[in-house]
Amino acid sequence: MPRGTFGFAVTPDGTLVNDPANVEALRKLWLDRTMINGADLGPGDRGDFDHGAWHVACHVVAAGGVRRAADGRLLWLEISHRPPDEYYASVTAEEGGRAVTHPLDSPAGTALLAGSTLLGFVEGNSQGHVSARGVTDRATRFNGWMRQDFDQRTNSRQDGGKVWEHWCTVRDLRPRDALATSVLRAYVTLMAALGDRFVPTVARGRREYGHPTQLCAMVRAGLTAESSATWDTTPVAIPPAAEQLLLQARPADALTALQQLPWATPPRYYMFARRIAKWSAAAAVQRDLRAFGP
Repeated sequence: MPRGTFGFAVTPDGTLVNDPANVEALRKLWLDRTMINGADLGPGDRGDFDHGAWHVACHVVAAGGVRRAADGRLLWLEISHRPPDEYYASVTAEEGGRAVTHPLDSPAGTALLAGSTLLGFVEGNSQGHVSARGVTDRATRFNGWMRQDFDQRTNSRQDGGKVWEHWCTVRDLRPRDALATSVLRAYVTLMAALGDRFVPTVARGRREYGHPTQLCAMVRAGLTAESSATWDTTPVAIPPAAEQLLLQARPADALTALQQLPWATPPRYYMFARRIAKWSAAAAVQRDLRAFGP
């Protein structure tokens, strides 16, 4: 069934459908300049938004989620990178005493998800390593941004990590860019597996960069529902030991980190402590939506 002004296909319970039409609807949405334009796009250099996504995109794409398999194992779901240079939605689980990563829509991934339950979501890292380690982007590819510049050590306080990695990858969302299309395709697959609260919860991690207005536009377009954007929750800070593992931006390290965290009273949202004070409470989102208009 279609939802919102962009007609996103969703299931009866409001979960996004994993199909090519939704990939193209997402591309169209993040390139839209009728609802979001000017300062509402967020900060960036000249040319960053000529063909690039709204600022919120790099944050939501970098995040991941956790489910519990029917046999009790924790499952880590995220967008991963594979050579030569492509992004895909993945699920990582412990198998035979080691972490194994599968494409989310593969037979093995589908089997892991069968009968699983949602535990929550985890903010993407904006410091530390990128997932595409070893890539060397041309200076002209992403309007001057290069992913290798954001591959930082875990003890570095410089901008880095998957958030900045995907700031690069979504600077040109036109269909001609195969890498950006792989990101969009992977994100739709991830949203379909993590439910309708995933997108707005991560978007609520900032009250700046235009995120509040961009979240309103995503609700109007139908990428998420108003009820999902305004659910009453408070994020939990990621402990330092788990943070160091998540800053590695590797699925196996992330799974180890998540096994250290409590998952009672799901769904939970874990944020890095350095920006948790930027959280947008449900009442604030409700005010934003009223101000944005029908």
